Amino acid sequence: MACASLAVSIFAAMLGAAGCDVERRKTDAELGLNAQQAAGRRIYDKDCDRCHEPYSTRGKKGPGLKAVFQHKYLPISGLPANDERVTDIIRLGRKEMPAYSQTLSEQDLQDLLAYMHTL
Repeated sequence: MACASLAVSIFAAMLGAAGCDVERRKTDAELGLNAQQAAGRRIYDKDCDRCHEPYSTRGKKGPGLKAVFQHKYLPISGLPANDERVTDIIRLGRKEMPAYSQTLSEQDLQDLLAYMHTL
């Protein structure tokens, strides 16, 4: 028993020393999401999260999307940060980003944009 608790303590110390900033994922209710935004979050989790951090400006393969609509221009393309331009990027894709015009319906896109506006 003492070995197990020592191992847990060492693991916790290693995580702290490594600067691990893992946070518990907040629920839709904790984020104050309405039904459309929650639907958009599910789409984001399925299609976007593997490359884009939602609540960080630090990216994965693509840029982080925290406050993406609160800036005048998008970080990589320099295009205006508005629904029309972001929709074009989602539909048509970019260099390493796949196009989603064949997989997301118009309603999916509206739900996704509604969620992205909460980031």
